[in-house]
Amino acid sequence: MFRARRTLALAGVSGLILTLAACGSDDDGGDDGGSGGGGGGDTGASAPWVLGTTESVTAMDPAGSYDFGSWNVQYQVFEQLLTIPAGAEEPVGDAAESCAYDDPQTITCTLREGLKFSNGNDLTSSDVLFSLQRNIEIADPNGSSVLLYNISNGDEEAPALADGAIETPDDLTVVFNLNAADTTFLKLLSTATTSIVDEETFPADELMADDAIIGSGPYMLSQYKAGEQAVFEANPEYDGPRTPKADQVAVQYFADPAPLKTAIETGQVDIAWRTLSPTDINDLEQGGEVEVLRGEGSEFRYWVWQLNNEVPKDKAVRQAAAQIIDRDAITQNAYDGTTAPSYSIVPPGFGGQKDSFQEKYGAPDVEKAKAILDEAGVQTPVSITLGYTPTHYGPNAVDEANEFADQLTSSGLFEVELADAEWEEYQTLYKEGAYDLFILGWYPDILDADNYLTPFIRDGGFFENGYSNEEVNALLDAELAETDEAAREDQIGQLQDIVAEDVPLIPSWNGQNVAITTDQVEGVQETLDPTYIFRFWGISKSE
Repeated sequence: MFRARRTLALAGVSGLILTLAACGSDDDGGDDGGSGGGGGGDTGASAPWVLGTTESVTAMDPAGSYDFGSWNVQYQVFEQLLTIPAGAEEPVGDAAESCAYDDPQTITCTLREGLKFSNGNDLTSSDVLFSLQRNIEIADPNGSSVLLYNISNGDEEAPALADGAIETPDDLTVVFNLNAADTTFLKLLSTATTSIVDEETFPADELMADDAIIGSGPYMLSQYKAGEQAVFEANPEYDGPRTPKADQVAVQYFADPAPLKTAIETGQVDIAWRTLSPTDINDLEQGGEVEVLRGEGSEFRYWVWQLNNEVPKDKAVRQAAAQIIDRDAITQNAYDGTTAPSYSIVPPGFGGQKDSFQEKYGAPDVEKAKAILDEAGVQTPVSITLGYTPTHYGPNAVDEANEFADQLTSSGLFEVELADAEWEEYQTLYKEGAYDLFILGWYPDILDADNYLTPFIRDGGFFENGYSNEEVNALLDAELAETDEAAREDQIGQLQDIVAEDVPLIPSWNGQNVAITTDQVEGVQETLDPTYIFRFWGISKSE
């Protein structure tokens, strides 16, 4: 399959030598590596290429991770029932020929015939059942089993697949019987949390070792050293819609952005993606030696009020801060103009989105903020603790925290104490109430407005901030069950208006999907879409 070999040295990066197979086919008229089926490997279309990233992998096993770096590896190695093509919003068949709602609470999927894992084992409906049941029952604290709540028993002490939630009447049919009507579950079947694993290989009650995983996706993991490198080879058993254009791909992991910037400048990596600082991106663009590619993103940065604390319980305090925040100043002063101000909990481009915060508060205005506090009888300055994490979201999060704190303090209406902690500790501290107002970031699990609503505003949200509103909960139930698109978008709009009124959180900005490439690489621009799936299979490099 792989005729020629060459060595690519990543000098000055980590001292590692990656041996990559140059792609070659047995004839000169090989497959063009397009998006149609035709089997993994032997495409003869592309030289090997290297991706550099600061993202890390929590676990290669789909049951053990719920993070950006892990999911993007899993999309390469595993099939899901559905997949989102580059630039698209709706899922199409992957391991499944089709999945469709029989009603808002029932979905039937039909698998493609002849599916196999890279070890040669057959992939059937039984593997789909095993994969999702296993994810729920392992319930790894770093995993994403929480997303499968609509097919789980809801028991936190003994999580399990709900009785009758998945039926497999034959090898090619999977029927999902949901706990409640959910018009977003179909999209969930395209995410890495529903990756299909081999029931004959993976343990049912514990995670598979990172370097031992196998799947049925377009690539196989051939080498892995945590925090340093991963090497992927095209899967010869794959015959699906994601035909890889390169027979081998490597990922080089960097601890921080500075050496990643050096690596792309010097050609030690072919692509740099997630995450360089805004200053680095602007410097690289001005230098003109590499290409800076920007795509539509759905990254969301926001500030959360901890309503379990005494001061944030007062809605007037929350509204006053929402009246003061200057998002344009944050975008320019903290991010060099590389982000876009956000005026809603739901980013632009999603059905039902509306800029509810802009409609309610308009431009930043200290006098209006003072009037809100005076009318509520709140004495000023209001003392609050503002929390941030200094490295998890990159160095510019510190700049944003200082910028927002200065805005609040200079108004004369707030007295702000800044506090910070590294990510692992930070997640515990904000839930415990160490901060009155704290920063978080979000990428969507699925391309649906509800993914910015239910996780944030139903009974405290995933960040456990103490916010609860019966009207909100009822509207969330209604929009999830609504099949009329116009009616659902109206409900989503109502939810955004309530959030702007109650201010359990303050939207800050939305980001772009940015990658840096050499001029030998093609196909990167196409994958820079709001899903943030980096589709290795669609990328090629000229010799």
